[in-house]
Amino acid sequence: MSSNIQLRGISKHYPPSGNTAARTVLAQLDLDIRAGELLALVGPSGCGKSTLLNLIAGLDLPTQGDLRFDRPFPSINLGVVFQQPRLLDWLSVAENIGIVLAGRRKGKDDVARTVQQLLQRVELPEHAHAYPQFLSGGQRQRVSIARAFAVQPDVLLLDEPFSALDELTARRLRQLLQAMWMSGDGPRPTGVLVTHNMLEAAFLADRIAVMGGSPAGIVRIVEVDVPRPRDPDDPALFEVHRQVMHALQE
Repeated sequence: MSSNIQLRGISKHYPPSGNTAARTVLAQLDLDIRAGELLALVGPSGCGKSTLLNLIAGLDLPTQGDLRFDRPFPSINLGVVFQQPRLLDWLSVAENIGIVLAGRRKGKDDVARTVQQLLQRVELPEHAHAYPQFLSGGQRQRVSIARAFAVQPDVLLLDEPFSALDELTARRLRQLLQAMWMSGDGPRPTGVLVTHNMLEAAFLADRIAVMGGSPAGIVRIVEVDVPRPRDPDDPALFEVHRQVMHALQE
């Protein structure tokens, strides 16, 4: 089940630390993220995109304001894909995916079946018993995506998941992520994507929240009215890219 996410008056202030001066990153930010949509956060480097994602993930707390889901946070299945895959090198690919299912009342055979299905979906079935250090960067990120979907996430958080990859690999993984997010019989997870790649945002997102200012807030929401499945070379996506760039330069 996907979840609405409502942010009202969110501010984040960091006190001075060592040689670092105090700073306010976010100020009075309001945002509604609809259940089952994929929302992209874009903006200049250092504007607080990842800070905002960390607040949604529960990894940090706002200094001020309210962040609400439509049900208690502990009951929400949260899937996360980071810029770096963050796999455990001493576990096999299958074990890296299966470990997130520990404690979920799944039998060993059920876990193995789920893992194999996910490896099929990320096109790595033959690498189940391989170890992360022997995989390419793109393959490791495929494992990370499979791990995020293993929990059947209500909320899927994506923190610049393809920025460390070459463009050809990133392009293929964007298409794979789109297919996985669209698939399944139940509701799609609510997704939040942080990216500095405007075409990536246009390809994956339903809406793009443009951040700006110092401290930052939401300066514009751009709707991506392009049907799925999307073609990365669709001219309509380049028009969305133009709108986002215009908003960033205002």
